[in-house]
Amino acid sequence: MQNWHNLLISPFTLFTIHIIKRFQDLFGSPMESGTKKLLIGIIAVVGLIALLLLPSLFSGKVVTLNGAGSSFVNPLMSTWADYYTSNVTSDVELNYASIGSGGGIRQLLNKTVDFAASDAPMNSEEFSSAKNVVHIPITVGAVVVAFNIPGVSDLKLTGEVVARIFLGNITKWNDPAISLLNSGVSLPNEDIVVAHRSDGSGTTYVFTDYLSSVSSQWKSEKGKGKSIDWAVGLGGKGNEGVTKLIKDNEYSIGYVELSYAKTNNLNMVQLQNQVGEFVTASTKSIKAAVSNAAASLPKGDASWANVSIVNAGGNGSYPIVSFVYLLVYKDLNNVATKETAQALVDFIWWAVHDGQSFAEPLYYVGLADSVVSLNEASIGMLNFNGEALAVPSS
Repeated sequence: MQNWHNLLISPFTLFTIHIIKRFQDLFGSPMESGTKKLLIGIIAVVGLIALLLLPSLFSGKVVTLNGAGSSFVNPLMSTWADYYTSNVTSDVELNYASIGSGGGIRQLLNKTVDFAASDAPMNSEEFSSAKNVVHIPITVGAVVVAFNIPGVSDLKLTGEVVARIFLGNITKWNDPAISLLNSGVSLPNEDIVVAHRSDGSGTTYVFTDYLSSVSSQWKSEKGKGKSIDWAVGLGGKGNEGVTKLIKDNEYSIGYVELSYAKTNNLNMVQLQNQVGEFVTASTKSIKAAVSNAAASLPKGDASWANVSIVNAGGNGSYPIVSFVYLLVYKDLNNVATKETAQALVDFIWWAVHDGQSFAEPLYYVGLADSVVSLNEASIGMLNFNGEALAVPSS
């Protein structure tokens, strides 16, 4: 049985023989050997080019959507991208670069991507520069404090103690402030190796938002932001980089998104929440935090710019929880064509509806119905050069 390339090449061979015979008929004599070889070579090159073009002609990838930003949400975005092209529409290819929220926002401001993803809403300066950027929450996740202490798998900390560690005020694992919270745990007399982000990061924004809410010293000396002037520690790029630092350095502590800690088997700190409970991050404790923070969510078309759900009250709440936002221009004239704009609208609609089923297996939490309703209103405002775009039906 012939293989596929023989099946393709055979017609080219027959075509070549036919062309040679036609030339001979026209000129009335057999072709010279050199001329025949040249003609065969030209036809072979044309055939090869046609073969190379065949995949693109029949691939169905007619629209490409390019996004960049949050490494916090990269496990979910990567899963969405693969599934969407393979199972929802083969006419759309989705590319997402996990470069950190700060990098994603910069690329959106420069209009070099179709959309950005960020765990931090745009600040006033960014929002003013962008003009008419819409924040669309796409999932909820948690930042965990992970550690690598040989022989220790359970560790309790308060937010105040975590702040003092990252300020460089607590430098030993057997410091009395840590020992007091961990009765019966043999803590080593070893230096604490702090790991933090080196790039502009929504994960950093969420973590420092939390520290600012539980430590007056942190709030006055460092505050919250995507980039911080760190007092101590090693810097890693992306959640991937900080995860590697924690894994590679004994006696280390750092902050990463829950999915990275779970998939890399990192030990996670039990953090004290607002009501005094020591809670481990899980989809259950994230849901509790969102439920208990529901009153702080925007109503109607109010802005998401100042929304924070860290340090939520109520039983069972994990204290470092955040929405992740997809950021797009209200007028999608930054994308290539109206077709691309429509494809982006279709993808966002799918992500905040059917795409939510992928959240919990990856340690995120799906959106509440009230948030989905707000998103539907936001998606309905998107247009291309002032021309309305079709909104899929729910």
